[in-house]
Amino acid sequence: MYFAALLARTEDGWEASDTELDDVETLSDLTDLAQEASVDEDTVLVYIEQEDAWFGILRVDGEEDPRIYVSDASAAARSSYGEILLTDELLGREPGAEDEIAALEELVDLDGTEDGEPDGSAASSATTTDRTTASDPDADTGSDPDPDSVPAGPIGELGILADFGVSEKDLLTLRTDALTEIADALGASEVLEAVR
Repeated sequence: MYFAALLARTEDGWEASDTELDDVETLSDLTDLAQEASVDEDTVLVYIEQEDAWFGILRVDGEEDPRIYVSDASAAARSSYGEILLTDELLGREPGAEDEIAALEELVDLDGTEDGEPDGSAASSATTTDRTTASDPDADTGSDPDPDSVPAGPIGELGILADFGVSEKDLLTLRTDALTEIADALGASEVLEAVR
């Protein structure tokens, strides 16, 4: 189960709203949603959580680039909303690399056979390789860690809420009910409870 909330800073404190993400498909869409809620280009926080799995924060300050923190990148990567936050830049990837890999996989037959080669010969060589690897666990398989894999654990800007009283250490210790603790630090508990 997902929950999303938007906290917009105003001169009188914070305004909270329950946020629908049905029409949000990209980080740009989410950033636009936050900027529309901004009062006088002040700070807006978008909080997204999947119950007991991960939470993410998108911070937009006026027209500046969004800042992002995700509590568990590998868990978020299995979620359509999490994928919105996990940009190539955040993951340290070359922008568009995933699209290029998918296009190459479509063009190249990756089952180990050449055009016209029967599938059986590739299977027998694969079996030989599997036996060699199984009998010698220290054997070099020649495969490096997947550069497109998503790391487990937190990713993003740890100091995203430091100026609001949530230190990097505090952010890293948040697990379940993180939004309540963040709202307490912001002084926004009451307005958040009204939309929850």
